[in-house]
Amino acid sequence: MNTDPAPAPALAPVPAPAPGPADRKVIVALDFDERRAAEALVERLGDACGFYKIGLELLTCAGPGLARDLVGRGHEVFLDLKLFEIPNSVAGAVRAAGALGASMVTVHAMGGTGIMSAAVEAAREFPRLRVLALTVVTSMTGSDLADIGVDAGTEEQVLRLARLAAGAGCDGVVASPREAAGVRQLLGPDHLVVTPGVALEPEGSAGFGGTAGSGGTAGGHARAGTPRAAFAAGASHVVVGRSVSRAADPVAALRRVVRAAG
Repeated sequence: MNTDPAPAPALAPVPAPAPGPADRKVIVALDFDERRAAEALVERLGDACGFYKIGLELLTCAGPGLARDLVGRGHEVFLDLKLFEIPNSVAGAVRAAGALGASMVTVHAMGGTGIMSAAVEAAREFPRLRVLALTVVTSMTGSDLADIGVDAGTEEQVLRLARLAAGAGCDGVVASPREAAGVRQLLGPDHLVVTPGVALEPEGSAGFGGTAGSGGTAGGHARAGTPRAAFAAGASHVVVGRSVSRAADPVAALRRVVRAAG
């Protein structure tokens, strides 16, 4: 019995431009519980970083002003909202993200076609805003999926949801480095594939191209990988957190990630 994934639906080319310079393919996660700490990292990185991720923790404690300020200073912002609500609420949140000037926003693919389509439609008002469908969060394993009644392994579920996201018109998906190759093969070259769960190996490590090891930290990501492995697998962008934000020299650490982006 053939269990290979069915081809992705035929779609018009996604209007998102190809990823720009290498430093815009690397997104630094501002995973802090206060605005002051996030701003300190932004100041320290200076011109070395052009793209930041703001998640629920920082957005909740600092409000939307930080995202607006970063955009005003010429940075791109990825609002990782993981929206999973009724379509009207999702559409409203996407419009709010667009009004802030965000470049990317996430919606849960497990919410189904209805909420993804609502997000895509709302984003049409904001040409620079890309809607990304979160497939399976990188902290989850196959046993976690089984606990919630999903009778599929992580890679099978990621591909299933990526196909659904493409059909809903999303600009790309969020998946771990371990599924990036399969997602890229499924969706082709025009969609964004954004990979969190990325950490650096120690400088000079022979394992730098593989799974994140003792030199980096997976930060709670069960399905992690290195920047080089993620880009080699077809990622358009990687999201890196503690490997940069907690490094003794964040600029040097970020430059190592950017080198992996080519």
